Order: sequence, then structure tokens, then C-alpha cells
Amino acid sequence: MPEEVTAGVEVVDGDDVALKSAVRLIREVPDFPEPGVLFRDISPMLADPAALRAITDALGRGLEFDLVAGVEARGFLLGAAVAQAFGTGVIGLRKPGKLPEVADRISYELEYGHATLELPADTLSAGQRVLVVDDVLATGGTLGAACRLIRQAGAEVTAATVVMELTALEGRDKTVDEHVRALLRS
Repeated sequence: MPEEVTAGVEVVDGDDVALKSAVRLIREVPDFPEPGVLFRDISPMLADPAALRAITDALGRGLEFDLVAGVEARGFLLGAAVAQAFGTGVIGLRKPGKLPEVADRISYELEYGHATLELPADTLSAGQRVLVVDDVLATGGTLGAACRLIRQAGAEVTAATVVMELTALEGRDKTVDEHVRALLRS
């Protein structure tokens, strides 16, 4: 059973003392981005060296991968840290118009519209084992699209890891083909 550390936030691996300590740095912002929403800001966790190390270690722990794919934008920060810690490279899955050359793209539905992710050219080889990293699993659209984009390029998604899963939004249900690991649940 996950252990609750901060109001409404559970550490999935209740034995991870460093991660439990890091969770205490989450800043709660009421009524953001709209009235009635309690936003949990992980920026203070990322700014703290010990907390960043705990998150980085937990995101990649026990997984085998050749490359990390970070999803724009916080996934870039987390993905780069995971890649450095585990001795791999990192690629960024970008929003349209940010790359000079695009290997592939995928468009997908969000609860509030459409979005697209693009894979940079000359960064991913068929058969590579890729760990997809992002900050939050909400409705599952972005994470699911990122995994599909990696597979379209002929690579294998070994897992999709996120810092926090917002369970009420049931995003995990949209990523049923993935091995999804969340460090925290809210």
C-alpha cells in the first residue's frame, strides 16, 4: 500500500526514504490554473539537489534502456538527469515548429483539443530500448502519444515513467499498452 507523505500525495514505493523526503518540497497552489483546482508544483523538488537525485534514481531504477526520451518540457529536464545518471543519451520529443528536421510526428486528442509531438531526425534507431520520461500523467494523451511515436520509429518502449500520476483523471487507462510507473500518486 502506498504511503501518504504530503496531503493528497502518496509515495508509491513507501520504503524510498529519499523520495518521501523529496515529496515534502511539493508546493501546493490553490485555484491554479483555474478556480477549484489544487495545482501541485514540483519545481521546488527539481531545484533541490537531494530531491532531484532521489527522483532521478527512482525514475530509472530497475529498468533496462539504451536511450531516454523526455517529453516537452519538464520531461526534458527529468530525462536529461536520468540519462546522465544511467549513462545513456537523451532525446526530446518536441511540440511542432521547434525542430529543424523531423523524423516523424504524431497528432493526438486531448480533453481540450489537439496536440502534436515530433521526433528529431537522426536520434533514434530501430531496435533501441527507450525509457519515456515525463513529469505528470494526467489524462494520458501525451504519454500515450509519446510511446506510439517511439514505436513508429521502430524502437521499443521499455517503460514510461512519471513523477506524479493524477489518478482521478484515469490517464493510465489510455496507456494500457505501456509499462507505466509513477513515483507519486495524487
